[in-house]
Amino acid sequence: MADIRILRRRIRSVQNTAKITKAMQMIAASKMRRAQQLTLASRPYADKMREVLSDLAAQPTEAEEIHPLLQQREVRNIQVIHITPDRGLCGGLNANLSRTTGQFIRSQSVPVNVVTVGRKGRDFMTRANSNVRAVFIDLGDRPTVMDVAPVARLAIDDYTNGDVDQVFITYTQFVNTAVQRSVMERLLPVEPAVLEPSQSVGYIYEPLSLTVLSSLLPRFVEMQIYHAVLENLASEHSARMVAMQAATDAATDMVDGLTLMLNKARQESITTELLDIVGGVAALKA
Repeated sequence: MADIRILRRRIRSVQNTAKITKAMQMIAASKMRRAQQLTLASRPYADKMREVLSDLAAQPTEAEEIHPLLQQREVRNIQVIHITPDRGLCGGLNANLSRTTGQFIRSQSVPVNVVTVGRKGRDFMTRANSNVRAVFIDLGDRPTVMDVAPVARLAIDDYTNGDVDQVFITYTQFVNTAVQRSVMERLLPVEPAVLEPSQSVGYIYEPLSLTVLSSLLPRFVEMQIYHAVLENLASEHSARMVAMQAATDAATDMVDGLTLMLNKARQESITTELLDIVGGVAALKA
């Protein structure tokens, strides 16, 4: 009887866990749809802005007109903006991204400082004893450009002041509900596009190139970071929905197995009781 009570207790426990994972799956699915819409809506703008700025960086320009964020210089210090979720329970998403970032940091021959966006990235970099420059957390499920503006300002100031010579950004790119890809991209200086000789014709700026670029480049940095946060958010909710669905299915299978074991235990108990009764009756007749 003790085994039966233990099995019933385990079944109730697993059923309660399955209810929790099912609820988390439904919440993640709801948030995932909203995050996917924001990500897919911002992707064309972010891609086109990167394309235009890459073309501008590749155009022939007078030395005195080169904007500080376009200047290429010898790399002595690197900064990595590491964007991760604030919460876990999303499969291997956090581990895969942190592993990619950690491998990049270890492969560098120059000092690397890290700006973490999200608790999971902060915790990983703290455990790895990395040089954490700043920490940003609690951006929420509906971040705005203003929420990431301090991150962009920090990167721009560090690069402009010469504290770092390259800025990279790492995040998880949303591919589809089942696939998310760890991505590392160079943010600063803007990477020039590869142009044909006929395309290197230069641009006419009005009023001045520095005036135009001084307004455009900070907006570009903000937009790239904002888009990376949206990509990471869509990936987080997608991975969590898939993970919670797998956990719910595993809990259901476990309940089925425990129920089968319970039925067998009950049948064995009934059989034992019947044999005792039959044995007692036979003993009385004897």
